[in-house]
Amino acid sequence: MKKFMHRFAANKGALLGLVILCLVILTALLCSVWYEESPWSMVAEPLLKPLSNADYPLGTDMLGRDLGAGLAYGARVSLLVGVVSTLVAVVFGILIGALAGFYGGRTDDLLMRFTEFFQTIPQLAMAVVLVAIFTPSIYSIVGAIAIVSWPPVARLVRSEFLSLKQREFVQAAIVIGQKPARIIFTQILPNAMSPIIVTASLMIATAILTESSLSFLGLGDRNLMSWGFMIGAARTMLREAPLMSVLPGIAILLTVLAINLIGEGLNDAMNPQLRKRGE
Repeated sequence: MKKFMHRFAANKGALLGLVILCLVILTALLCSVWYEESPWSMVAEPLLKPLSNADYPLGTDMLGRDLGAGLAYGARVSLLVGVVSTLVAVVFGILIGALAGFYGGRTDDLLMRFTEFFQTIPQLAMAVVLVAIFTPSIYSIVGAIAIVSWPPVARLVRSEFLSLKQREFVQAAIVIGQKPARIIFTQILPNAMSPIIVTASLMIATAILTESSLSFLGLGDRNLMSWGFMIGAARTMLREAPLMSVLPGIAILLTVLAINLIGEGLNDAMNPQLRKRGE
């Protein structure tokens, strides 16, 4: 663990990303403490410029809603959707990939054809259709993003299982009569977790972008303030109040960039080749 932390800390970009992400998480956790009013509440006159009012340092939108509150509550929605949808996608992808890689043969062919079917459809287009069919809500958004995100995980897990199941420790477990489920979850999967963790970290960033795109298109949860909704609502005010779109755009950029930097740091720290060089 100490060696892993040392390798991760050696990546300055990963540390910067971790700091930014911690600030975003802190904002999401404390948004209801910092802003007691709902982000939907009209709290002041419309289109207040940033720093013109001490109570609303980031200004207000065209309806008099606090932009600072919108950004803070939007962080909660983006992180929630990103993490939950990624967890669901990773769990499902691991199950499909593990079964395909371990059993091979017809099982592998059937599951991979099923996976390829989902990969042939553009992710955003499929997510839009799914959310529109099941009506926009936080649940349909999470489900839609999970459905379009799991195929890469399944293929990754399958390739890892195809490689690892030939190792001596797996063959020994088969010889002594361990059940397939036990071999999958106690022998092979723990040794395949490093690339899965790295992939999952990058998937969170993609999920945040997808959620923002859906909200921008008007398919977000109407009861939750999100960064994508803020940009979509402000697109008609680009000339009069460009910061209404710029601020949530910067929030998305920094969050996604931070997660990608952390993912690169995890990849460097967990990469077996780099590990051998370091030792």
